[in-house]
Amino acid sequence: MKNTILILLSLIIISCKDSNKNSLAINTAPKNQQILKRYDVKSGIIKYKTTTSGKVMGSRISGSGTENVYFKNWGAVELVEINSHKTTTMKFFGKEKIKNKNTHTIYKLDNGKEYHVNFDKAEIFLSRDTAMELMKETNSDVGHVGKFMLESMGGKKIGTENFLGYPCEIWDAMGSKQWIYKGVTLKIVSEMMGITTIKKAVEAHFNKTISNKHFELPNFPIVKSPYYVDDESYRKEKEIQNKNLKKMGKMSFSEFKKEIRKRDPEAKEMTEKELRYAYDLMLKMANNPN
Repeated sequence: MKNTILILLSLIIISCKDSNKNSLAINTAPKNQQILKRYDVKSGIIKYKTTTSGKVMGSRISGSGTENVYFKNWGAVELVEINSHKTTTMKFFGKEKIKNKNTHTIYKLDNGKEYHVNFDKAEIFLSRDTAMELMKETNSDVGHVGKFMLESMGGKKIGTENFLGYPCEIWDAMGSKQWIYKGVTLKIVSEMMGITTIKKAVEAHFNKTISNKHFELPNFPIVKSPYYVDDESYRKEKEIQNKNLKKMGKMSFSEFKKEIRKRDPEAKEMTEKELRYAYDLMLKMANNPN
């Protein structure tokens, strides 16, 4: 099932049916708007190590990797660089076939803009993180949203533990355990289809000044998503969106529930709590248009 935030966003986009159907009516963060706050720490440098092992459908899989994360402005700007190696050993009629795969990629989030570096094609794909844009528009508390989403997936807080000296909440959700410090995940242990993956921080430093060089991307050409919204398109569509939001803001909860279930079949699977949370987000957007 889609998460609550994206269901709400899809409803708002659908409601703006008079705008360009191939565009997303999302925010480009004008100067007077709140910044995107993803974590409860201002900046961070985290280095992870990852291991993968297990068997699936007769194949043996093993792997390892490193991940370096740099973020500032409460996570509004973040760069993640991943290097990994995976070995898959398969058996056919008693003979082994070994397949090796190396991966090197960089992701960067910049106030809702998302850059994905493809080193094989030597290009950068530019899109927008719609969930992050919605959090920015509603000025949502990141910790509250994150915990709500874990709970909506059946997750439970099962304890607390210090990891690398930081007090973490431990959450169990969908076959994985996560150690979370102020919104930042420092360790994940997941088991799925016989494969165990462990990603854990080996270094973590917070609230430090981080050089801009850590957020630089390779000098590759940028390819925009066909649904990417430039500033001028956004301005026009935002006017239409705000008009629709004003109408939606007058809905009662029961009217909203009926409308969202009519427009998105997957919303029928949402619990009353999830629907109420989506309704509250919609009211925030309706009462605080940008």
